[in-house]
Amino acid sequence: MKSFADILKARVKSNLNKAYKFRIYPDKKQEELLAKTFGCCRFIYNIMLDDKIKEYEATKKMKKTTPAAYKKEYPWLKEVDSLALANVQIHLEKAYKNFFVNPAVGFPKFKSRHRSRKSYTTNVVNGNIRLEKGKIRLPKLKEVKIRKHREIPEGYVLKSVTISQEPSGKYYASLLYEYEVCENQAEKRKEAEPEVLGIDYAMSGMAVFSDGTRCEYPGYFRKAMVCLAREQRKLSRCQKGSRNYEKQRKKVAVCHEKVRNQRKDFHHKLSQELAERYDAVAVEDLDMKAMSQCLHLGKGVMDNGYGMFRDMLAYKLEDRGKKLIKVDRFYPSSKTCSKCGKIKKELSLSERIYECGCGNRMDRDVNAAINIREEGKRIYKECA
Repeated sequence: MKSFADILKARVKSNLNKAYKFRIYPDKKQEELLAKTFGCCRFIYNIMLDDKIKEYEATKKMKKTTPAAYKKEYPWLKEVDSLALANVQIHLEKAYKNFFVNPAVGFPKFKSRHRSRKSYTTNVVNGNIRLEKGKIRLPKLKEVKIRKHREIPEGYVLKSVTISQEPSGKYYASLLYEYEVCENQAEKRKEAEPEVLGIDYAMSGMAVFSDGTRCEYPGYFRKAMVCLAREQRKLSRCQKGSRNYEKQRKKVAVCHEKVRNQRKDFHHKLSQELAERYDAVAVEDLDMKAMSQCLHLGKGVMDNGYGMFRDMLAYKLEDRGKKLIKVDRFYPSSKTCSKCGKIKKELSLSERIYECGCGNRMDRDVNAAINIREEGKRIYKECA
């Protein structure tokens, strides 16, 4: 198995992808076509998966079909974008093969009309998708109003677009662009000492930095719990399937969407600031899903979104030619003294102050962050 240092030494691809998400405003006819496209994508996914299961049970072989094979029997599939159906086939083939390579990922499940995410992906072919004058031109839909709240850098090439509808009823277009990576800034400063930041995960505040500061995460979900509880109580009293039920369901969805947007905004701003300031950032390679399932920490771990913040920080650093260094999760960062290097055999979770025989006395999270920074520097020098 390759170490993280070996991965950093590997040659970086010449091109990377970045998505820009904008809100779109389709009219009534376009909304109807979008609903048809979502439904056709879900239908073709389910029927192709069903045929694959039947074929495998009968012959123990994988059946390869295309959406075009179903258009004679179901002519209404011709009403929607053919590339959207083609992408459904690609996603299904990938999910199906991944299961046989690694059964732990789980077998592909049938998509539900009520619970599955409403989205589809279409590709750019011969300039069929383009942005112009506050509108985006899409296959079958023609021109749709778009709120382009940020400019796309020059040299970025549009590859595909994913159209999605949130539970609140809002529509979004996620535009995937391909661009060339910038030159590694670390190589430009080989003689200079790289500025590395160490980050230790903390339940209170999300993270502690090696410079002694703490990330004051506001806890948006816990602040919204009273409002959410009130709206969900109203929803529980509505008759399922009624018009009032649908109105109240959207109100609950709007509450959740607001919390999600607040969390993303906080993480984007923090990761942007750190990516601009430091040459490299060292973090622990923690399994956040496993942490949320133990010690009754699920709500706190999911609320602060540390895993999402780490992913944002990774691509923002990579975009600037910098590095996110992942320190092994079993590295004893909390038990090691950041001054003398001595490792404590026992350190309970209730001990919030780290005390060492050498006289070092500091917050255990700050001590851990400093150790993560030093380990990150070591890995950074190895791959330089």
